[in-house]
Amino acid sequence: MTRRIAISAFVLISLASAPFAASANDRTTDVVVADFEGNTYPPGWTTTGAAFGSGPAHSTLPNQQHVDGYSGHGFVNTYLAGDPSIGTLTSPLFTLQRDYLNFLIGGGNHPAQTCVNLLIDDQIIRTATGSNDEHLDPRSWDLRLLRGKIARIQILDNATGDWGHINLDQIVQSDTPANPDDITPPALYSEHLRPQFHFSPAKGWMNDPNGLVFFSGEYHLFFQHNPNSLQQTPVMSWGHAVSPDLLHWTQLPIALSPDPHDGWIWSGSAVVDWKNTSGFGIGAQPPLVAIYTAAKDPFAQALAYSNDHGRTWTKFPANPVLAHIANQNRDPHVIWHAPTSHWIMALYKDVGNTFCLFSSTDLKNWTHLQDLQMPGCTECPDFFPLPLDGDTSNLKWIFTAANGKYLVGNFDGSTFKPEQEVRQVDFGRNFYAVQTYSDIPAADGRRIQIAWMAGGKYPHMPFNQQMSFPAELSLHTTPDGPRLFRNPIRELNQLHTSQHHWSNLELKPGDNPLASLTGDLFDIHADIDLGQAAEITFIICGQEITYNAKAKTLTALGTAPLPITDGHLKLQILVDRTSIETFANDGRISLTSCFLPGANQKEFSLTTQGAPAHIQSLVIHELKSIWP
Repeated sequence: MTRRIAISAFVLISLASAPFAASANDRTTDVVVADFEGNTYPPGWTTTGAAFGSGPAHSTLPNQQHVDGYSGHGFVNTYLAGDPSIGTLTSPLFTLQRDYLNFLIGGGNHPAQTCVNLLIDDQIIRTATGSNDEHLDPRSWDLRLLRGKIARIQILDNATGDWGHINLDQIVQSDTPANPDDITPPALYSEHLRPQFHFSPAKGWMNDPNGLVFFSGEYHLFFQHNPNSLQQTPVMSWGHAVSPDLLHWTQLPIALSPDPHDGWIWSGSAVVDWKNTSGFGIGAQPPLVAIYTAAKDPFAQALAYSNDHGRTWTKFPANPVLAHIANQNRDPHVIWHAPTSHWIMALYKDVGNTFCLFSSTDLKNWTHLQDLQMPGCTECPDFFPLPLDGDTSNLKWIFTAANGKYLVGNFDGSTFKPEQEVRQVDFGRNFYAVQTYSDIPAADGRRIQIAWMAGGKYPHMPFNQQMSFPAELSLHTTPDGPRLFRNPIRELNQLHTSQHHWSNLELKPGDNPLASLTGDLFDIHADIDLGQAAEITFIICGQEITYNAKAKTLTALGTAPLPITDGHLKLQILVDRTSIETFANDGRISLTSCFLPGANQKEFSLTTQGAPAHIQSLVIHELKSIWP
């Protein structure tokens, strides 16, 4: 599981110390949590760091842009020592007594860094940031499902760069929202920043894909999930969704939840135990077995199993099955090695760039095989065979890490021997925690990979984060040795609707055949002879995709080397509201990236610089949503 969490520790205090814990029972009366009108912070509020000083600000601070929109004379302002200062301001506990929590907020737009959080049991249940503006805007949180809960407010400034501060004022419980737009969002899956053909959870936070397995006509997608928070916290469960086609997903109840024995449920994998080596099966039907990190100090690896197609899960009573090795050893990925009739586990050891391999005959007892170094790589290993150039008699083994970098080599059931140094296939800025599906039928034979598109921005949405679109992996001989290729799965064609098509088109400097294009859901295929053109540039939803012929690089929210010896460029570009995934020259490289669309980012163009280029074919398919 990805470890990029900044959290603060809190010491619970008694309800008796909360000055606003049980006042104003009249439903018509607002309950003021804090108005920050004094020279010091309200009783019971505590600070850390230097950003908050000893009390509220009463005006714009030195060297700060003009601040307005606050109520009365005082407000929280962490620009006290400029943007480099950091700290927290935390309220005492109080009872949620009204339908909404209203407040005024301004300052930096840095989720999880400059924000105000509502905490219940020290978990982030609601969060908000400013919008890189010194004006304090009204904001509301819906508390209707949380009434009666005990909560606290945490105001956080953990950013040191531009807009590394927060302004906050007038925190009030009310039965009337200050900003109804925050309370009455559109129906789930139709929100304006909701990906329309990438998986995202209905609500809450999501990160690493876990337990990708195909069984009995269903693709299972498990994932790191906190349904009660929009921010990444260590309190993780395994969320669960299923699909018949890797396109249309149905989210199911939480599969694996934290408990006192295992602790938090971090990343792992799942397999079909066809031979019932574990003994978990009932009758003739093989069990599904999940292998996950039990993130209780010390970390260890554990099992759970299901005999009803993954709808309910039983944790193995004798967990853990692989005891603690070192530090936060985690993220087990298991695969069946048929030649030796053994299960093979790849595990991140969390010591530098060290990974491990283990073997087992029953998924319960594991033997160490080897340690493996992957410079520049951590977390979330995957290990699988692929035929070189489609030749099933010439299998190579691929070892990937969280960032998608990989080794190619040979594996005899006990030792993996890399044949070359670490390579890279994806150069986007949001490609992480990659995993592939197990148990896809031999008649299909594909190795399908999904990544967490880490770091995407979805402000004011009920969900946070999305998965990449599933991609088929293949291994090909190149002048630089065997290389992974990635291409979108063929099922994407089911989403095609209307089409725009150009062929045998001379593109001259100043031309733009896409000037009339509108929309934000596309599958774009381009086949271009560069000729003497210095650059070819697409602008899609305001985002630039450029091939530079001299530098031999492709830039698409990230930059990748892409040598072209015959002047021929092939691109497939997937566009989905908040993401662009670019695949070049039949999948030789890819760039998986997110962006936050702005109100004016509607531009579409295709241009050439320096000289004309020849468009052999340009096909743009508009796409329909996967959501009902």
